[in-house]
Amino acid sequence: MGILDLLGFGDKSKSIAEFTQKDAIIIDVRTYEEFASGHIKNSKNIPLQIIETKISDIKKLNKPVIVCCKSGMRSAQANAILNRNGIESMNGGGWQSLESKL
Repeated sequence: MGILDLLGFGDKSKSIAEFTQKDAIIIDVRTYEEFASGHIKNSKNIPLQIIETKISDIKKLNKPVIVCCKSGMRSAQANAILNRNGIESMNGGGWQSLESKL
């Protein structure tokens, strides 16, 4: 495992496959405007700025989470927040890159 893996930026192909097999939900943490301009079908939009206020709602879904954004930076922050709150999640990186791996 390299430094990129520790930060959530390493090879995600295997983890994405594992998470989708567990019926993971995709949360896009970009702004509402960015999400409206294009997103992964059936993904949920919860901007990074408010994700901590939605922890109980996310826990109620009772599913693992793949977070994405434009480049992977905001989703890395969201992933850390979710993990810190006991939610199984992974950083899916940029939404377009993630979409191509689904």
